[in-house]
Amino acid sequence: MAVEKVEALVVGAGQAGVAMSEHLSARGVPHLVLERGRIAERWRSGRWNSLVANGPAWHDRFPGLDFPGDPEAFAPKEQVADYFVAYAEKFAAPIRCGVEVREARRLEGRRGFRVETSQGVIEADYLIAATGPFQRPVFPRIVPDSAKIAQIHSADYREPAQLPGGAVLVVGAGASGAQIAEELLESGRRVFIAIGPHDRPPRRYRGRDNVWWLGVLNKWDMEAPPTTKHVTFAVSGAHGGQTVDFRRLAARGMVLLGRAESFAQGVMTFEPGLAGNLATGDANYLSVLDEADAYVARNGLDLPEEPEARVIPPDPDCVTHPIRALDLAAEGITSIVWATGYALDFGWLRVDAFDATGRPAHQRGVSTEPGVYFLGLPWQSRRGSSFIWGVWHDAKFVADHIEKMRGYLAYDPPAPAPAAKAG
Repeated sequence: MAVEKVEALVVGAGQAGVAMSEHLSARGVPHLVLERGRIAERWRSGRWNSLVANGPAWHDRFPGLDFPGDPEAFAPKEQVADYFVAYAEKFAAPIRCGVEVREARRLEGRRGFRVETSQGVIEADYLIAATGPFQRPVFPRIVPDSAKIAQIHSADYREPAQLPGGAVLVVGAGASGAQIAEELLESGRRVFIAIGPHDRPPRRYRGRDNVWWLGVLNKWDMEAPPTTKHVTFAVSGAHGGQTVDFRRLAARGMVLLGRAESFAQGVMTFEPGLAGNLATGDANYLSVLDEADAYVARNGLDLPEEPEARVIPPDPDCVTHPIRALDLAAEGITSIVWATGYALDFGWLRVDAFDATGRPAHQRGVSTEPGVYFLGLPWQSRRGSSFIWGVWHDAKFVADHIEKMRGYLAYDPPAPAPAAKAG
């Protein structure tokens, strides 16, 4: 079979791949985008049915196209996927769907990479891994498969009816865990949720969405997280956008627990510190309000005061008397939803582009392996890198770097002038 050749090969046609294709097209770089499913497939089939974007439509978009309808709305996942299809059609993105990339290696003794796919071999001078941050579900093996309880990762959760009847334990209190737990509660289930340390920003404050405050307070452009520890964000666009408040969920019947610790003989144990975890979220929430108020005063903005936003409900009984051990069967818990996040998976990329821990070694997406680039990584260049609008700007930087390298490699110095003959 003949080997196909292309100058730049982009792996993945989600938001990162579409953005990359736009910027390469604008610079006239011949390229191809490979996608094993459909454009933005993760939005369509990799999340639960009721998922909406975590930011309003006016913000969570690319610069070249608005979402239809209300700009303050939170777009449903199918509409988000349709948006990227429409965006790719705008500039006739060269996307080839239904192609799985199996392995990529550097060519021996010459420039470029050999990429093995489900439809043959492709050689490329530049290789851009645009597979995003949600690659491999992290599934803690605390509860053995032999336990008589259904277990599912949030990546495979779709709707309450998918789970067996009975109460549900949700492990993880980030955006996914908080939204799934509330959906299960609204469906009539008894719900327990295990909560670790987290940030809990306000959805809206003084008439502006959280994404607006992150923008004017220059937090989207933070170049590194304030701590080396991973911080979970409890934020939601569900129901038109509401601030996540675990105490109010407890008042509606949800049982709050500390971080899941261990499991033995049908009993799950939880770490102490639930009250402290909630306090950490409160501190983050109030700090945003403080910064917002200071910004309003300093700039003389006419935004309505919102003193009720500072009211923190009293701790419910499950916080003042925390449950350290839970007999799942006795509580009627028949299933666990592990909302425990994702890990990167670049097993297909067999090049020297990773550090000792196996994470991509790069600077703003430019890999230590010449010709290899990453796009869509968390904190790739700033806080906003793995968000829709942020990945578009990171793609521009990567495309600029590729254009610069093309210029160097195309340079052909003129032949030296012949020496003048002596008198």
